Amino acid sequence: MNSITLIFILLVYLLFLFFIAHWAEKKENLKWANNSYVYSFSLAVYCTAWTYYGSIGVAANSGLNYLTIYVGPIIIIPAWIIILRKIIRISRLNNVSSIADFISLRYGNSRFLGAIVTIVCLTAILPYIALQLKAISETFHVVTRTTEDSLVFFDTTTYVAIALALFASYYGTRYVDASEKRKGIITAVAMESILKLLFFIIIGIYVTYFVFDGFEDIYAKASVLENFEQKNTIGGLEQGMNWFFLCMLSLFAIFLLPRQFHVSVVENNRERHIKTALWLFPLYLLIFNVFVYPIAWGGNVLFDGDSKNADTYSLLIPQYFNNTFLTIIVFLGGFSAAISMIIVSSISLSTMLSNNLLIPYTFLGKLKNEEQVINNKKIVNIRKIGIFSLIIISYLIYRFFALDYSLGSIGLVSFVIIGQLAPAFFGALFWRRGSRLGAIWGIIIGFAVCFYTLLIPYSFGITNAANTFIATGFMNIDFLKPLALFGLDYLSPISHAFFWSMFFNVMTYFAVSVSFKGNYRERNYAEMYIDIDKYSMNHENAFVWKGTAYTRDIEKVLIKFLGVERTNRALNIFNVKYNVDKNQELADARLVKFAENLLTGHIGTASARILISSVVKEEKVTLPEVLKILEESNETILINKKLTETSNELKKITAQLQNANENLITKDKQKDEFLDTVTHELRTPITAIRAASEILIDDDDIPETLKKQFLQNIISESDRLNRLIDKILDLEKFETGKQTLNLTENNLNETILKTIEPLQQLIKNKGITLHFENETTFSFFYDEDRIVQVITNLLSNAIKFCPDDNGIINIRIKNKKEEYEVSILDNGKGVNINDFENIFDKFYQSNNQNIKKPVGSGLGLAICKQIIELHQGKIWGQNNDKNGACFTFTLPKINV
Repeated sequence: MNSITLIFILLVYLLFLFFIAHWAEKKENLKWANNSYVYSFSLAVYCTAWTYYGSIGVAANSGLNYLTIYVGPIIIIPAWIIILRKIIRISRLNNVSSIADFISLRYGNSRFLGAIVTIVCLTAILPYIALQLKAISETFHVVTRTTEDSLVFFDTTTYVAIALALFASYYGTRYVDASEKRKGIITAVAMESILKLLFFIIIGIYVTYFVFDGFEDIYAKASVLENFEQKNTIGGLEQGMNWFFLCMLSLFAIFLLPRQFHVSVVENNRERHIKTALWLFPLYLLIFNVFVYPIAWGGNVLFDGDSKNADTYSLLIPQYFNNTFLTIIVFLGGFSAAISMIIVSSISLSTMLSNNLLIPYTFLGKLKNEEQVINNKKIVNIRKIGIFSLIIISYLIYRFFALDYSLGSIGLVSFVIIGQLAPAFFGALFWRRGSRLGAIWGIIIGFAVCFYTLLIPYSFGITNAANTFIATGFMNIDFLKPLALFGLDYLSPISHAFFWSMFFNVMTYFAVSVSFKGNYRERNYAEMYIDIDKYSMNHENAFVWKGTAYTRDIEKVLIKFLGVERTNRALNIFNVKYNVDKNQELADARLVKFAENLLTGHIGTASARILISSVVKEEKVTLPEVLKILEESNETILINKKLTETSNELKKITAQLQNANENLITKDKQKDEFLDTVTHELRTPITAIRAASEILIDDDDIPETLKKQFLQNIISESDRLNRLIDKILDLEKFETGKQTLNLTENNLNETILKTIEPLQQLIKNKGITLHFENETTFSFFYDEDRIVQVITNLLSNAIKFCPDDNGIINIRIKNKKEEYEVSILDNGKGVNINDFENIFDKFYQSNNQNIKKPVGSGLGLAICKQIIELHQGKIWGQNNDKNGACFTFTLPKINV
């Protein structure tokens, strides 16, 4: 492909990312930019060009070794819910904006320790950024089929580096407070993570199922290649040790890499987002690695014997088959992997560089004497220049050093260097005795060993057997060979350097920490870090400080960096939170800590401490005093927590009681009646079913005919129970207004005949004579199904109460002026005249035991009343002149 065309495509792609970042910064798009999925995908900044290209190169040349870089993170991810949550909570409460701030704060706001951590990170990450630029350069030349000329300084990579430096400088410094969330950058990184995974899956499917006939085909063809079996097994104990150390190396990296700390901790908006990351991030890594092996060994099969760079197989394979489109999207995926790492790493390194080196050692005095607007402008400019300079320095490293090394080798060297922070970092979280001196000397010794065993050999050329230092060791002492220190010669150079550097680092950290006591600040922060959950609600209460401080002096310092408005707002929040009088002249430890936290995001933890210390008079605090104050503070926090919980519980109980009281006022009369009658009516069929069931279970010799009778009783009572439940549900719908009518034009005569038909056999069995007087046809609008239900209930009651012989039922319809009147009369024993007021109430039967119906629930007439009243009609009952009862209902004449 033509270079100009590819550059144009890259320009369009960068503009797309710029648009995504700009779009995400807008408030109306907050829900899209601030959610658990964007957070989880942003963590995939871990997958750089090393993953996209380098893993394929490692897999092609060394087999399964590429897996170690992903096994470590996946192993530790389940513990994120504890460890990462703890780190996020500590960082949020202290306004931590970088891993250097996080470590230096734990060890007493140590300015020197923060500087050392920053230098280690710069040493580790600048070559790593150079690696990404190397990947962009190499793949650009592969796609355009051009030759890379190391003598040409201003090539495509130069312009890409400058463009990325400008982009990161602009969007990475939108806020003076480095702890502010960069929604635009993170959303763009998340989008890049999705695209690079999608493009990698596409090339993986293409190679596996279009170039070859699936995984089995690739394996079959690759297995005949030289050293295939040797490369694709873990091997013996020695190789297993290499695997172990590489897994540990990647496990540390997922916490310690500045870009990972930034996206996982600084940019975390909600702790609950971790729950999504727990499954989505490892799934992402798993999917990414499904196709690494097929591409790597597919490339080995296709290019066997050719001197091709295995790192670029994902590009060379589609290019080999002249698939230009696929080549371009693979290139864009690798480009995404590289630039997301460059941008996030440069932002995090710039923050450390400004807050832990430049400001505390050079600019702090000047900033202290300037106005807020000038200070903010200077801080932003320092970071802008920092980001731009770091990317350009990385470019120079790429041009003059990284050209001779593979992507994988540079990445692993960076991992080993950054791993030197592990003892101080994890010790800060879990070991109270860890001290500032222990952390400083541990990192220095570990870095020195790493420098001796890894960086010097790499600078000479790690395979350069002619070099006397590598071949015979320092001063020709065999035990001091950099690649076989103290005779340990079976580990790979990376594992070897990692083992010895971490061994001396950890030993020094522990030995120095237990030998020299730290100051009170170190112990104070140790307690707050380890028991962060205890102090999260009242964090400033756990800060130990003694001395004389004036609120006005602290306020003046804050105004220099935050401005008047924000300072006043922050102090008002503090006064309300701790119930402090705003006119109080003397400040206490809580305000000192609160002020330090406010300044930390702007200038770092160490500089914040220096500034506040310059306006207060601090007294020395002994370690016993620290422990005593912390104990008292902890008791106060526990008491406040219990009081808060009790208050919240009382509020909930009060609200519940109020609601319950209102319900009792409206439903008190109905409650007792409803519960009693429902219990009575439901218990009857249940008791019958249980009795019949017990007889069937207990008596094995029961006759077959009697057994069928009991089974029939169970079925009959079950049906009765079902009908009762249906009626209760029906009644509930009517009473709550949930029931509606389906009004259609019907003939009332036909409706009554339709109702009589299913009851004919019952009428015949009881010898009842039924008369229906229907001289005229009556058609009008009503809900036929519901009127059938009413007539069925009234007819059923008439049938029940008719005498066993000579029973008579009459149905009459009267056409009145505005309504139709339907009456159902029987010649039974009638109803007690005193009961007509209650006969349409729920469970009339069980409330009026003097009227004992043969069967029934006592709900039928109540439902009838609800249906008729919903039709805007009336229903009533009365006794006949001679004997029996008459039930009548009316329906208004409705014409629609």
